[in-house]
Amino acid sequence: MKRVAVLTYNHAAIFELGCALELFALPRPEFEHWYQCEVVTFDEGVLEFLAGVSLSARKVTNLDDFQILVIPSWSVNGEPIPEPMATEIKKFYHNGHRVISFCSGSFLLVHLGLMDGQRATTHWRYAHRFAALFSTVEYVDDVLYLYDGRIGCSAGSSAAIDLGIEVIRQDYGSAIANKVARRMVLSAHRKGEQTQFAEYPLEANKGQLTEAMDWAVKNTDSIYEVGQLAKRANMSRRSFDRKFKANYNITPKHWLTFQRLNLAKEYLENYDYSVEKVAELTGFGNATTMPNHFRTELDTSPTAHREKFTCKKEEF
Repeated sequence: MKRVAVLTYNHAAIFELGCALELFALPRPEFEHWYQCEVVTFDEGVLEFLAGVSLSARKVTNLDDFQILVIPSWSVNGEPIPEPMATEIKKFYHNGHRVISFCSGSFLLVHLGLMDGQRATTHWRYAHRFAALFSTVEYVDDVLYLYDGRIGCSAGSSAAIDLGIEVIRQDYGSAIANKVARRMVLSAHRKGEQTQFAEYPLEANKGQLTEAMDWAVKNTDSIYEVGQLAKRANMSRRSFDRKFKANYNITPKHWLTFQRLNLAKEYLENYDYSVEKVAELTGFGNATTMPNHFRTELDTSPTAHREKFTCKKEEF
């Protein structure tokens, strides 16, 4: 069982705190293995949030009981970091544990020197401040999140959920991650290399698109071209492509590839089907096309993915 500490403090961002708890603390008895999560603080007394909300969390002096630390937010105004907390977080990371930040939480990670020489991101509103403050990292503005298996940061609140789902995917596999995503009513899969959603206009009525996407998720193996989705949405192919891209900032062809990859990962992780059979079941058509997409989008191969998650299952 992986023990997760969610760090909070006076005047923290309560929405991002809620995202962390929904991802890692919500009981999920349908899974044999799940996280054990606790909200902790280095501050004294009752913590104050927006609109008169107050919260009590367990006061800690170290993080020795945990394997994962989630930092949902942090001040972007350069406020001093309390020394005991700074020391413990750095010790925690350098002892080989994982640290995940949401939204402005990356300010704390970079302040502590945990991302020196690495790529980092945060909410687009803070981009200029972030880049001006931190010359030791490469700020990236066209991602939803960055995660290398040890340290992660996200581009904002909704992107924090994307990052959390990716952490779950790497810990427990695609099937469980997808179940959690569906429970959180996440339909379109968004990968870390997508552009941030910074004031992009959205269509007011997405009903036809959403219905077509829902149908696609259930029929991925039998969809061979985007024209089938356009027909399902009662649109011309040109209109469908334009409206899909305007709403989701991704082409329907690219999105459909992600759905196939998600399904392929589930088959590879949970069944002994050959790579050729998985390609057939997921609509890729052949065992040459599917590995190409695995390399391009996931920087791995179907065989390597299967071996990685088979090893993870054996750890439990």
